Amino acid sequence: MDHSAKPAVEAHGLRVVRAGRTVLHGLDLRVERGMITGVLGPSGCGKTTLMRAIVGTQSGVHGETEVLGLPAGHPSLRSRVGYASQTPAVYHDLTVRQNLDYFATVLGHRPRRNQRERVDRAIDDVGLTGCAATLAGHLSGGQLARVSLAVAMLGEPELLVLDEPTVGLDPVLRRELWSMFHSLAADRGTTFLVSSHVMDEAARCGRLLLMRAGQIIADDTPRALLDNTRTQSVEDAFLHLVGAANTPLATAR
Repeated sequence: MDHSAKPAVEAHGLRVVRAGRTVLHGLDLRVERGMITGVLGPSGCGKTTLMRAIVGTQSGVHGETEVLGLPAGHPSLRSRVGYASQTPAVYHDLTVRQNLDYFATVLGHRPRRNQRERVDRAIDDVGLTGCAATLAGHLSGGQLARVSLAVAMLGEPELLVLDEPTVGLDPVLRRELWSMFHSLAADRGTTFLVSSHVMDEAARCGRLLLMRAGQIIADDTPRALLDNTRTQSVEDAFLHLVGAANTPLATAR
């Protein structure tokens, strides 16, 4: 079977039940390869749960979810999918470079020379070259988030799943990261699934999934979303859709 012909992510009836409560309500979604898809919605709407389900770290998942043509969480996806969670997953008693060396080894990047090149590129991509020898515990919150992003980018994965990667970053670095995302999508064909609660980042995405209370209330391009709701911003479009549904903004997490 030619897995490359399939979308990067495809889910049917994706449902997550946690502690007897339904968090995601039977989602159907499709993320095309080589583009940036944004998952937008208020805090607590289920964005993080959706991303964990896609990378295979979420329990209580029902329905069918395929990632790069394989079941979500399949062992062979470990080096093909990069994931950066909201909480930076780094060791504070290691330097930036030592953290990336460790995770590169875990991912099995060999030979050693090739691993060094991948680590150097990831550190440079997120703008941390000057901090490579600094202990992670001495970094700011925004710098820690960049280390976590660099870890996700090791090995040039086909799919990058980034949970609110720009939170806590200054406007200049946010712009640089989005520029990098677009370059990777255009030059390497990398697929991005990026979550955010900042609606003005929507214009940077090729397609948007708007979430509310564990459901997808819109799946469209930014331009089509504005045209269909006759609004001037994604935030206004979101509020229009929520008002039309007449339901609470968020009940999931």
